[in-house]
Amino acid sequence: MAFVTDKEVLKPGLIIFRRADVDHRNWYCRVKLPKADRYKTISLKTSDIGVARHLANEQEVEVRAMLKHDIPVFNHPFRAVAKEYLATQEARAKRGEISKERPKKLKAVLEGALEDYVGSVQVHRIGDELWASYPAWRRENGAGRNTRNGVREISAEKAAELDARDAAGRARAMEKRGFTKLRPSTPAPAESRTVAFISDATIRFEMSIFGAVMNYAIKKRYVPASQRFDDRPKLKTMRRDEFTLEEYRHLHTVARSWVKDAIRPSSTWYRTVAYNFILIMCNTGMRPSEAKNLRWRDITTGTDREGRELVVLFVQGKGKSRKLVAPKSVGDYFERIREATREYRRQAAEADGKEAREVEFRPEDRVFTTVTGEPAKSLYQAMIEDLLITAKLREGASGVPRSTYCFRHTYATFRLAEGVDVYFLAEQMGTSVKMIEEHYGHVNTVKHADLVLQGMGGWDPGAAVDEAKVAGAAKAARTPRAKTRTAEPSGKLRRRKS
Repeated sequence: MAFVTDKEVLKPGLIIFRRADVDHRNWYCRVKLPKADRYKTISLKTSDIGVARHLANEQEVEVRAMLKHDIPVFNHPFRAVAKEYLATQEARAKRGEISKERPKKLKAVLEGALEDYVGSVQVHRIGDELWASYPAWRRENGAGRNTRNGVREISAEKAAELDARDAAGRARAMEKRGFTKLRPSTPAPAESRTVAFISDATIRFEMSIFGAVMNYAIKKRYVPASQRFDDRPKLKTMRRDEFTLEEYRHLHTVARSWVKDAIRPSSTWYRTVAYNFILIMCNTGMRPSEAKNLRWRDITTGTDREGRELVVLFVQGKGKSRKLVAPKSVGDYFERIREATREYRRQAAEADGKEAREVEFRPEDRVFTTVTGEPAKSLYQAMIEDLLITAKLREGASGVPRSTYCFRHTYATFRLAEGVDVYFLAEQMGTSVKMIEEHYGHVNTVKHADLVLQGMGGWDPGAAVDEAKVAGAAKAARTPRAKTRTAEPSGKLRRRKS
């Protein structure tokens, strides 16, 4: 190394030297690690050669002691370890072991909140105190999206910082979409700004990534195993609002009129597909990520033990795949999407004065697409939001705007209310029994109301059950038998009288 001067060998594997590329005259030592072609360089912070020799010998003893007790010798800042960890996850995504979106989420957290919190901290200095203090720091320094978590006042400086961050994020998003000129935004006056607290769900997710990086550091022997943080601070379990049965029926009623009110062929197509997308999600329990990946070849039919027809979906998401079953009516919803596409293409051809071609739905084509046939990345978010606002169902009982994930929660709630075994429901939804119990335990109170209210005045469970049976039988008698459609393995649908 050209910058090494005044080199002196104290013993094999231990030297002291000065550096020609710095202004001071302090000494450094370099210790060779036993049985490895690696060296530890340490600044001795003295210009006295006698003191430097003594300190160099002490450093060699310390390095050997660290190796003996399995203590990492080299220091690594958290951001460097996080970068290594992110590279491993990107490699996993390329191999198909995890979803392609997963590394993007990891990167946003690692280069965002965690970089601000511990980016420059050496991983071996991250202990229980830093780990346990993260939720409080995040609430104090972050800005959430929903006011249900509470709000706090912020300083003018912090308000300006948040506005600048939002503007930068908006600019990046618009640049990706090809826009060069941005519509100017007017931030709220900095002196009167309040922001929502970060939700506990967000903090829990970020801490899971924080812990994953520390576990990676342990695996790479950057830190000892004692720095594994498996215990998470107690945080509130947040769940998205599902639709009640009355709300679900009301949504049906409004949606039919909403589709008819579309004024353009493309609007009719989008509204029809969005409406049937909701029906499919509420009757299958798919995750939005699984719906994005669904292709026509993934839709087949089958029968249960009693010979009743059903729809079988092969879904993929979160790096896993499974088969789920759905009632045969779900096949009708898929067919409506096909019919809407055929009708839109026919109208578009007529408008151009051309003869309409037969629409081909190839097995490898995505089911949920844009009107031009491209994969639907947002899954009709704007359309669904408009429908929920029209139906006055945009916000749930907790005051939080509903998202596409609410349809999955609605499915789970309805199934549990009907008495489906939690084990089979977990298998169907691709999750664990524990997650079902944690997020949907509130359903049991209503399902087992007869046991909860047993012995209370004015409560006659026997009479209630009999009335329910009578009401159900009367409704069934009034309901005419209808024609239904079911999906064939080839993807085509056939009529069948039930």
